[in-house]
Amino acid sequence: MRRMMLLLAALLPAMAYAQTADKALQKIRDAKAIRIAYRTDAPPFAYDDHGQPAGYSVDLCKRVAASLEQQLKVPLAVKWVPGTVQNRLDLIRKGQADMECGTTTATLARMEEVDFSNPIWVDVTGIIVKKTVGAKTLGSLAGKSIAVVADTPNQRALQDSLKKGLVNAKVVPAKTYEEAIALLDSGKTDALAAGKTMLVGLGSKIKDPASYDLLPDDIGYVPYAIVLPLGANGLRLAVNRALSQIYESEAIGEIFRGVFGPNTKPSTALLVMYRLNIYPEQ
Repeated sequence: MRRMMLLLAALLPAMAYAQTADKALQKIRDAKAIRIAYRTDAPPFAYDDHGQPAGYSVDLCKRVAASLEQQLKVPLAVKWVPGTVQNRLDLIRKGQADMECGTTTATLARMEEVDFSNPIWVDVTGIIVKKTVGAKTLGSLAGKSIAVVADTPNQRALQDSLKKGLVNAKVVPAKTYEEAIALLDSGKTDALAAGKTMLVGLGSKIKDPASYDLLPDDIGYVPYAIVLPLGANGLRLAVNRALSQIYESEAIGEIFRGVFGPNTKPSTALLVMYRLNIYPEQ
């Protein structure tokens, strides 16, 4: 009897973990609804378009929701939860959303607070600079100022690259991309650092895009992923299954062309990422 009790005591934590691992997925199934947080200010990935969520990450998560509906065998209503660069992780940590779709980079530090799906995008940090500055590379920005959204992998990549290259440029943190653009447009900074694809999306918000150059430097590595609750193993598996289905089908091409246009081609790195995240079911 004592041995049986010891065995049960050893198994209980594992049994409890198995039960809680699927709590997030069970909650979605019971509610017949999924709450998806999305960035309202991160075109072309996630933004508010006349009151409606839009962008690459948003469109991808719509397909993920459709797959979850099939996997759970229940109809799912999608409830969109607007988010910002400051509160996107809190929305997941505090249970206000079931997943977040935007431009959140999966990092080891963030994995202490939330979980991530397989990657949905890969990019590098880039820099746009005023043509009047005359800079041709990152090394030419000595003595200049660069706006970047604070507490992001882009900021860390920028600071690391400046340090390694011995470039004495001033990094000016901004709370949002709108604030970073305002710093650039007002002349308070000479350049702006962000994901390269993000910079293309922000072009429509800059007063005079033709007056800026995109530097050739690729700094940092930016793997975007869907943010999920910490320990939600069942939900993470279901989302990764959905992504595998999407990457293996025509759906990913439809999503990409719908956002970036029919003549834009995915980068080699992005195509490799898609292929590497297709898994067999058995």
